[in-house]
Amino acid sequence: MKTNIGISDENTQEVAFLLNKLLANEFVLYTKTRNYHWNIGGMNFFELHKLFEGQYEQLQVILDDIAERIRAIGHYSEARLEDILKLTDLLETPYTNDEKTQLKNLLDDHETIIRILRTLATDFADKYKDLGSSDYVTGLLREHEKMAWMLRAFLK
Repeated sequence: MKTNIGISDENTQEVAFLLNKLLANEFVLYTKTRNYHWNIGGMNFFELHKLFEGQYEQLQVILDDIAERIRAIGHYSEARLEDILKLTDLLETPYTNDEKTQLKNLLDDHETIIRILRTLATDFADKYKDLGSSDYVTGLLREHEKMAWMLRAFLK
C-alpha cells in the first residue's frame, strides 16, 4: 500500500536512497568494528575488546533502525552485500590487528559518517520536507559523536 505521510513520492524516493547509502556506511563500519573485536590483541586487549563489542552492538541496532525508517517511508532497504559495497562511502582497509591502526580506522569512519549525517539532517528537513528522517539522523549524529569520542580517547 502506498504511503500517505505528507511527503511527495519524489522526496521519499530520494530520502530512501540517501538512507540506503547511510545503511551501507553503517554496515561497513559495523563489519570493521566486529572484525577488530574478534582480532584485537596487545596490552589493551580487554578494554578494546569490550569497547568494540559495545560499539558493534550499538551499530547493529542502528542498522535495524535505518532499515525500518526506510520501510516506514514506503521503500525497501538494500540488504545484499553487492549493493551495500556499491553504495558505501567507506573503504575496506588492509587487515590489521594493530590497536592504534584499528582505532584510527574506526575513528575516521565515524567522522566520515558524522559529516554525512550533518548534511542529511539539514537536507532531509529543508530540501525533502521530511522532518522525521531529519530528526532521526540528528539522533544518530549524537550517537556517532559519542562513539568517536570514545575511540579518540584511546589515541591520546
